[in-house]
Amino acid sequence: MHGFLNIDKSAGMTSHDVVARIRRLSGQRRVGHAGTLDPAATGVLVVALGGATRLIEYVQHQTLKQYRATVCLGVTTTTDDADGEITARHPLPPLDRETVECALAPLRGTIWQTPPVYAALHHEGRRLYELARAGVTVETPARQVYIERLDLIAFDPPLLTLDVVCGSGTYIRALARDLGAALGCGAHLAALRRTAVGVFRIEDALPLSVLEAEAQAEALPTRDIVRRHLLPPDIAVADWYAVQIDEASARRLQHGMPLVAPPGAALRARAHAPDGSLLAILRLDGTYWRPIKVFDWTDA
Repeated sequence: MHGFLNIDKSAGMTSHDVVARIRRLSGQRRVGHAGTLDPAATGVLVVALGGATRLIEYVQHQTLKQYRATVCLGVTTTTDDADGEITARHPLPPLDRETVECALAPLRGTIWQTPPVYAALHHEGRRLYELARAGVTVETPARQVYIERLDLIAFDPPLLTLDVVCGSGTYIRALARDLGAALGCGAHLAALRRTAVGVFRIEDALPLSVLEAEAQAEALPTRDIVRRHLLPPDIAVADWYAVQIDEASARRLQHGMPLVAPPGAALRARAHAPDGSLLAILRLDGTYWRPIKVFDWTDA
């Protein structure tokens, strides 16, 4: 069984919890997710099964993600979200939409962002949140992240609602924290819903509870219920240049041999076998497309 599930994660579950439950339902050992959601966050969690796990990196690191975020002004917390302990309360200064828009402007584009103290990043072999819980203070270096869109959707102080489209590695909690600092009153992330990961949209997402209810209600093996909702593996690279190849070229790729690329060829491409299935991920190397990943779906 190979492919992706677009799961609408509910609050209170970890991303690992979702993976574990999909693993049980599908009977598939190789299951992973493309981008962690904090337990309190809801929304799109892309889950890969079987050989599609080899495509997770293209979903997780090379696609934009979209969020609907509720920010609470005037209150800071240890974790920069509602799960943390309150560290300070500040009165709100006089605020209007224009003031907030001015504070949002520097947070757009390619920016430097300092990850939250409570984060899953590693420092000397330990997670930052483990160190924070142990009372160890670590200076986390700022890193570049990309914010394509940051729109103020609702203005009802102390609550603000933002629509965010961003690249991999962005912490929405940190955006809330930094917005509060810019406004001079502090802030934390009160609620978060991920509404898209690339082509995986919230409108098409399946709540895990619905999947489990189907598995209980129908007289079918649970793996068949999961299979019914699987999206094809090549959805992970659907926007890449596609190369349809013949049997001879397919055999070359299966043996790790390159294909001659036409003039002006794309830097990366997806190769499809004569039957239409995804066969390989290609990278341009001079005048050749070299296979960097070759797939075999015969154990489906």
